[in-house]
Amino acid sequence: MSPSKPTPKGPVDTGANQSAPSQAGSGTPGGDVKDHSNARSGGLGHSLKQRQLTMMGLGSAIGAGLFLGSGKGLAEAGPAVLISYLAAGTLIILVMWALGEMAAAHPNSGAFSVYAQKAMGPVAGSTVGWLWWLQLVVVIAAEALGAAALLVSVWPVIPVWALTLIFMVTFTAINLTSVKNYGEFEFWFALLKVGAIVLFLVFGALLLLGWLPGTPSPGLGNLVNNGGFAPNGLSGIATGLFVVVFAFGGTEIVAVAAAETADPQRSVAIAVRTVVWRILVFYIGSIFIIAVVLPWNSPDLSSPFAAVLNVAGIEWAGTAITLVAVAALLSALNANLYGASRMIYSLADRGEAPRIFSRTTARQVPLAAVAVSVSFGFAAVVLELLFPNRVLDALLNLVGSTCLIVWGIALVSQLILRRRADRDGTVLPLRMKAFPALTIFGLVLLAAIFAVGFIGESSRGQLFGTFTLVAGIAVVCALAQRFQRRPVSS
Repeated sequence: MSPSKPTPKGPVDTGANQSAPSQAGSGTPGGDVKDHSNARSGGLGHSLKQRQLTMMGLGSAIGAGLFLGSGKGLAEAGPAVLISYLAAGTLIILVMWALGEMAAAHPNSGAFSVYAQKAMGPVAGSTVGWLWWLQLVVVIAAEALGAAALLVSVWPVIPVWALTLIFMVTFTAINLTSVKNYGEFEFWFALLKVGAIVLFLVFGALLLLGWLPGTPSPGLGNLVNNGGFAPNGLSGIATGLFVVVFAFGGTEIVAVAAAETADPQRSVAIAVRTVVWRILVFYIGSIFIIAVVLPWNSPDLSSPFAAVLNVAGIEWAGTAITLVAVAALLSALNANLYGASRMIYSLADRGEAPRIFSRTTARQVPLAAVAVSVSFGFAAVVLELLFPNRVLDALLNLVGSTCLIVWGIALVSQLILRRRADRDGTVLPLRMKAFPALTIFGLVLLAAIFAVGFIGESSRGQLFGTFTLVAGIAVVCALAQRFQRRPVSS
């Protein structure tokens, strides 16, 4: 992505500041969108710092998907899960570039929901907004349960459901403080797990090179032994791909949080660049080490990071990395709760959700939006109590492919709004390079992922479930739009 030099001529926007008539005149579906280009997020603050925004992107993405999902992906696809990570990683790079361009031009807590509304109309905008919110509230519950389960594995004193309740209460309280305090907390929380992953990569590299005293290198045999590189064939790769896609979900929170920074254009540009390459290094580097050190059919894949360090002869590090994984999951929970509350705040601010969710406290925190976003997490506590050790997997399967829909709509929105901006001569503060080729390539890659997904039985079920969910949300949003436009009779 490349910055554009600012100019006093015309508004800086990606179609964001265009009026409804100009949208209609362009032949692009549109709708009246409440525009907060100047007072960016209405009642929200603007005290997030750039370093906090960057760590939020890392914090939301490095969580359950990496520490719990990486072993599951390897078990499904074998070493060929590396292909899944490369495909999903390439896609998330393109999505982040597209979101960065739109967020720099029009920072808004509704992010891709607002951009979809401007590009394709109010039904598209509200549909993707509600879909992302539902995805996050489920992920919040999954991360609370996952963190509790990991902690119980090394400290079996308090039951999983009780720890989950403690986590939910704690992080609800944190998100009810000012955004500045929340951002600082998340910065240090995310920094802890980033440091731990770096140490894991260092120990892993030393192990592979045979430089650890008394521990021979495992070599590269695990990449081709036990049935070959892709022991479960294309079907296994397809199933693993959707595990990986879930792992990368949450990175898009950077576009949401940009609205609460003092200088969104600069903050977004830096955050997008740093978050993308760091996540790729952390994810692909970690899964490569795990795939080389552990056989794909190893029973230790339920806790792959600890298993690798045990192979390295660093037994104390196994417990330490498990505790770091707990912190990573809680950090992701914290960031995702922030993102969910800001999305439903934006929906309410645009009349797409009950107005109560757009009200903020004196500290500029949307209290009702935070409360409703954690409600499912508290419900998960009850479900875990009733159905022990069965809720987490069900939650992970429920949202496995919803982020693909969100990413696809983001790419289509950027394609439409960028063409509109170029046609009108609008200067953008940040421009995605090689447009429209890279955007179209991203859409083609996304279509290929969907096509591959229909090969695997479990991924096929996820896709059908996701399409049904999206269709249901779209119908409800369309009916709500029609009801809102209906004149009130005397």
